[in-house]
Amino acid sequence: MIDPDGPVPVYRQVADLLAARISSGELAPHRPIPSESTIVQEYGIARGTARRAVALLRERGLVYTVPQRGTYVGQPES
Repeated sequence: MIDPDGPVPVYRQVADLLAARISSGELAPHRPIPSESTIVQEYGIARGTARRAVALLRERGLVYTVPQRGTYVGQPES
């Protein structure tokens, strides 16, 4: 699924895959997204890359982070 040699940076590919899971409803509003460790294992990427992917989702307004708790899917827009 991930093309490490492609023109799109890996962190953006991972963010897009997670965004697709959010928009499909697989990852439901106010439920946690996979942890960084899970993302690292699932996509075979470095922890820093996983962190950048989650940061991009946060910038897009798709997720929010609760300190000491985790990162959760945001409320979909009506």
